Amino acid sequence: MSWRAEPGLRRSGTIVARRVFLGAAGACARGVSHAVATGRLDDLPAADRAAIRDVISRQMAAFQRDAAAEAFAFAAPGIRAIFGTPAAFLAMVRPGSMPVYRPRRADFEDPVGRQGRIVQPVRVVGPDGATVLALYEMEAQPDGTWLIAGCSLVAPPGGDA
Repeated sequence: MSWRAEPGLRRSGTIVARRVFLGAAGACARGVSHAVATGRLDDLPAADRAAIRDVISRQMAAFQRDAAAEAFAFAAPGIRAIFGTPAAFLAMVRPGSMPVYRPRRADFEDPVGRQGRIVQPVRVVGPDGATVLALYEMEAQPDGTWLIAGCSLVAPPGGDA
């Protein structure tokens, strides 16, 4: 995993970094593949939308408590394979993803389809008061649950909320 700055993401002389985690297979379970392919998620059932928000919220809550094993449990198999242990996962998240590690506020936007995946945008106010857009790539599991297959932090459209 490497850090790279998003073009044009300078705020007060600092670079807002982007961490991209690469997951495994796309989300094609339970009829969401058409919605993902078209970029429109009008057909994504309300129960799936709620489950996706719940997984992200629960992982953020686990980060707040430094509950590494619990936070790691919400990561998709591909992410767990990359990091291997909850401690290694937390060691990656802590220094580079403070807005999702210690959020002051998180506001969920409508999910979108992007490159065969469901992406849940979350406007997050980090511990420093700066707002970023966390783009969570979600992965449907064979048992019908949702897990986090990656997260990118980018500047929100229109600047801070």
